[in-house]
Amino acid sequence: MKKLLAVFLAVFMLFSLAACGGGEEAKTPDNPVIRMSTTTSVNDSGLLPYLLPVFEKATGYTVEVQSAGTGAAIQKAKDGNADLILVHAKASEEAFIEEGYGVERLPFMYNFFVIVGPAEDPAGIKDGAENAAEAFAKISDTESTFISRGDESGTHKAELKIWGENVPDAEKEAWYINAGQGMGACLTMASEKGAYCLTDKATFLSNKDSLNLEILLEKSDDMQNVYSLIECNPEKLDGINTEGAKALIEWMMGSEASELIAEYGKEQYGQALFYLEQ
Repeated sequence: MKKLLAVFLAVFMLFSLAACGGGEEAKTPDNPVIRMSTTTSVNDSGLLPYLLPVFEKATGYTVEVQSAGTGAAIQKAKDGNADLILVHAKASEEAFIEEGYGVERLPFMYNFFVIVGPAEDPAGIKDGAENAAEAFAKISDTESTFISRGDESGTHKAELKIWGENVPDAEKEAWYINAGQGMGACLTMASEKGAYCLTDKATFLSNKDSLNLEILLEKSDDMQNVYSLIECNPEKLDGINTEGAKALIEWMMGSEASELIAEYGKEQYGQALFYLEQ
């Protein structure tokens, strides 16, 4: 009887350990691939490569990231090539939802645009401008070279908003260069030409060692840069991995991701690169 009891307990322990061990590994979801269409800044800054492996390990999902300017990122979703978007252009995000392509706009983090340029600062914006609008006016008045994204990205739209009615015409103003390129390429061009450029701070800091540029203006009220998550609408678009999109959004806005985002950049740059929306 004692031997039988011992065998029973051993078998019970074996199954218990197997059950516990199984809980440590995420079960592969029925539809394991999540397609995220996003702006270049969260990818080029290293934030997504830092966050997504943690999510994938915990959930069993694989996230396929397509990064482009916000305009192109939103268009990919409209074409049915994404399950969710992560972008930073409020008006475009609201239009995406109003047109039925998105479910809900969920702002969850922000950083700041900065104006970078050569250390000699020919327009004199470092000590002579209190905000981005004043800095742009000085760049225009001195006809100092300025590199514009020119690609309908969130950064480009933010730049146009700062210019207001005084947007330079690249065909008439030789100092204003409409690059039509991503953020990394524009920063490289600005460095090579000794030019000014508007960029998100995270992308600049992650590339600054290869650039001959300095931050000349930051943290003015007209340079806050808010990022939002939007689930694509399965009633409008076919083939959407709704379960996966919801899972990723829930995780990105949850406590684990929030802690990781709050710490990102502190060790390498001595400061956080992104801040959480309150």
